[in-house]
Amino acid sequence: MTVYRRVASLAVLVLLAFCSSLAARDLNQDEALALRQQGVILPLEQLLQQAMARHPGSRLLEAELEKKHGEYAYEVELVTTEGVVREIKLDATTGVLIKDKED
Repeated sequence: MTVYRRVASLAVLVLLAFCSSLAARDLNQDEALALRQQGVILPLEQLLQQAMARHPGSRLLEAELEKKHGEYAYEVELVTTEGVVREIKLDATTGVLIKDKED
């Protein structure tokens, strides 16, 4: 029974390590600046204008750069003039809209 427990524990640890590597990771300012200077991602200002244009008069709540599966995306949260919080996700390398949904 102890061998079975050890094998099961090891399997759980391997699974957890694998799953955590698939999760999105928020990048910090220094990482974002380096990617921008290398031309990997578009300027945040450009993508913020694009997001804000989807909901005129909205206010910015938060913007984060994420890396998931090797892809970079900006996740932007806005509050509309009606008080609705929207989550907009844009591809950070192309500016293509990934999603725009009520949060």
